[in-house]
Amino acid sequence: MLKRGIYTCVCFYLWLLEGFMLTHQQLQTNTVENLITSPAVFRGDEPKTVSVTEGDSVTLNTGVTKIQSNDQILWTFWLKNTETRIAEIYKERKYIYENEIFRHRLQLDEKSGSLIITNINKLHSGLYKLMIISGGVKHRHFNIADYAPLTVPVISDSPPNPSVSKRSLNQNCSLVCSVVNVSAVSLSWYKGNSVLSSISVSDLSISLSLPLEIECLDDSYSCVVAYSFTNQTTHLNITQLCGTCSATRQLFIQKALIITGVVLLLLLLLVVTVGVMKFWHRRNNKPAIETTEEEVVYTDATFTTHRAPDTKTKGLDQTEYSEVFLR
Repeated sequence: MLKRGIYTCVCFYLWLLEGFMLTHQQLQTNTVENLITSPAVFRGDEPKTVSVTEGDSVTLNTGVTKIQSNDQILWTFWLKNTETRIAEIYKERKYIYENEIFRHRLQLDEKSGSLIITNINKLHSGLYKLMIISGGVKHRHFNIADYAPLTVPVISDSPPNPSVSKRSLNQNCSLVCSVVNVSAVSLSWYKGNSVLSSISVSDLSISLSLPLEIECLDDSYSCVVAYSFTNQTTHLNITQLCGTCSATRQLFIQKALIITGVVLLLLLLLVVTVGVMKFWHRRNNKPAIETTEEEVVYTDATFTTHRAPDTKTKGLDQTEYSEVFLR
């Protein structure tokens, strides 16, 4: 009988203790629920917008360096116009309340209570609320905006499929950068860090194209499609499209040398032609010298040797010379 009485008292005591704990927990839960649903909680607190690409992960920070043993961290999410509890830390214990939307996607940082959402999709876009109970009540709000993954921009010739050699001869090179099925993005051509041209699109999902015409190519050209928080870049491959700047400069020098040679040759031919024409002109217009029979006097020159004795030469022969004048 004594043992039965003691057993009955113990069971009654445990029943009372369990009831007290349940009542305390329910009271605390009701208090938290009242804080969550109270309209005054959200006054003056603008939600922080967090942009993320579909399939990526995002961390919603509490701003707490280290959670104390009696602190409580509570995360909720608005789902179908209903605020749903999704994660909690209470008395250094973590609780993840998974549902079909967040299955295997939620994590809690033990030190700070920050919420980590992995493999995000469009269903995770919306309003997240944080409540920190630590001697007082603090609130933070986050609005997650999910964006479709950016497609890599494609650079092609315009018009399509021209030969590189033909483009090199024409010097100017026409290109076009394209992206498909994008919204709320900008599409830009860059040379180094300088923007050459740009175009933007609103929330409509469309395809974008942006042309570019340049004299020659180098590896500093790129096409960038960008959200406000991330981008995709395609660098221009100088071995695939158009002619390089070095090749164009070399071709220009070759052309200049050829043109200079042709001009010099033409000038030389012109000088030679003018010289020949002047020579023939002077030869053909030279005045003729007229002569008559009366003006020409012909004479015969007769040379005679006189052999007169000379006393000074002691009887030797002496040769005398006379001058002949020609008219």
